[in-house]
Amino acid sequence: MFHNTRALETAVWQAFDLRRLRPFRPQPQATPRGEHARMLAIAAARRLRAMERADLARNEDAAYWKAVAPSAIGKAHDWRMADAFRALPG
Repeated sequence: MFHNTRALETAVWQAFDLRRLRPFRPQPQATPRGEHARMLAIAAARRLRAMERADLARNEDAAYWKAVAPSAIGKAHDWRMADAFRALPG
């Protein structure tokens, strides 16, 4: 039914009166593991964007997006090496 957590959250919050409840919605807390995953998702999106641009024969745009993807991977690596990043038990 829900393909991701964002769709689930959207459905839940639409079930309530958003205008009335918006001030009480908690702000998400960024964790090193979450930031690491977010940076990897950004890098993947940039690579996909590069492939889309190449398919459209927009080679200059494709080269840009392919070149900026490693910067997100580097940031993800920095988050993974942070002291607060803990290994999953198991």
